Amino acid sequence: MLRINDAITIADWELVETFSRSQGPGGQNVNKVETAVELRFEAERSPHLSDPVKTRLKRLAGRRWTNDGAIVIRAEETRSQARNRELARERLVEMIRQALVAPKRRIATKPTYGSQLRRLKAKTVRSEVKSARGKVDPEE
Repeated sequence: MLRINDAITIADWELVETFSRSQGPGGQNVNKVETAVELRFEAERSPHLSDPVKTRLKRLAGRRWTNDGAIVIRAEETRSQARNRELARERLVEMIRQALVAPKRRIATKPTYGSQLRRLKAKTVRSEVKSARGKVDPEE
């Protein structure tokens, strides 16, 4: 059981952990010990998350969201399998917490009358500068 906040907990059946050997250098240990963790969370089928949260979670997950609606998180930073499991679960919890926060709606505002006048005056000044750059008549 994975606790997100006071109201939301994720059941164990929604999480699948698979272990594999980590990549990169590691000496004699790296070829025998399966320390890398791949955490799979069935987000689309989860009854604990509402539809708007699932939509935001899909956007946050990006490439980690699979076609069948699962989130795959891979952790292989440390040499300890237990620590990698904790890291993967922490990342999932953090991602879900971010998805729980609904973004504020943007309120469209009009430019003030003064700012409109300043903008038009600046355009006029710039226009005069550019119009003064024309070719010089040799007869003048």
